[in-house]
Amino acid sequence: MHYLVTGHTGFKGAWLTLLLERAGHEVSGLALDPVQGTLFTAIGAESFSNKDLRIDINEASAVASAVKVLNPDFVFHIAAQPLVRLSYAEPRKTYETNAIGTLSVLEAMAATPSVKAGIVVTTDKVYKNVGQSHGYVEGDALGGHDPYSASKAMADILTSSWISSFGGPRTAIARAGNVIGGGDVSADRLFPDLMRSFSAGTPAQLRNPLAVRPWQHVLDCLNGYVMLAESIMATLEQGADAGAWNFGPDSEAFRTVGEAADLAAAAWGPGASWEVDSSSHPHEAHMLTLDATKAKTELGWHDRLSFEDSVRWTVDWHKRVEAGESALNVTLAQIEAFEALA
Repeated sequence: MHYLVTGHTGFKGAWLTLLLERAGHEVSGLALDPVQGTLFTAIGAESFSNKDLRIDINEASAVASAVKVLNPDFVFHIAAQPLVRLSYAEPRKTYETNAIGTLSVLEAMAATPSVKAGIVVTTDKVYKNVGQSHGYVEGDALGGHDPYSASKAMADILTSSWISSFGGPRTAIARAGNVIGGGDVSADRLFPDLMRSFSAGTPAQLRNPLAVRPWQHVLDCLNGYVMLAESIMATLEQGADAGAWNFGPDSEAFRTVGEAADLAAAAWGPGASWEVDSSSHPHEAHMLTLDATKAKTELGWHDRLSFEDSVRWTVDWHKRVEAGESALNVTLAQIEAFEALA
């Protein structure tokens, strides 16, 4: 099958491209240029893509032309402005990319006869955060305090509206939480910040050490996306609306930022430490968790890695690559180890 991954130069996109290629699929990508030091470049992911196109999803006509030329069977729409803090600095770009950019992709999917189905990836932050201790389920109200969360909720609602109004290829919405793993170099994310500080031998700065997050390894998250894609392709006759799906870890992985940092420091070894950043910061949710009962019951999906293993695998990836091992070899080794857990 021919998959198109938007945002394939990003963290999740690079892992997904490699996963799909290893499974014997044809994979194409549509994204902006990768940022410096990203996993995509480190593993040479461009060599795994049938076509590697650098297009801004805000350019609707370019996206439409590209999708028609690529002629994929299935679209994973992952491209986004994915950072909460950056959304405060660049709100217009965030709203345009995450909402209207999603519309560009949906329009292109509908206009390309080869496209049979797709998944629009949003986030756990689409839910209206009312501070509940139990996980949010797919039917809970959507909202968003910061521009990032609001823009992704817009993309979520827009996707549902598009499907209801115009039909088109069978399409699902996938929502996941705090995904970690080797090769993430994004600014203002906990684990990339930890790895950079630990490597430099300086204390990492934690903004909200008491904030609770649902930590999940990228391979568990992407395994859910792939299982959902397979289910969608097997149920094309059921129509355009394939529903919304949460892919979050069990409650044992609902841990504070401080706990995650402590475990990461212990896994790294001597010289790894953190301290509280007491400067002023924009609002971020204190607690937000997902209930993935639907995916577990209807898809048979579950996390294979515990919270502790997810953190250790992330740290191990960075330590091995820093020590000189091939990023591609380390990534493939972790994929093989993950597959063996099945």
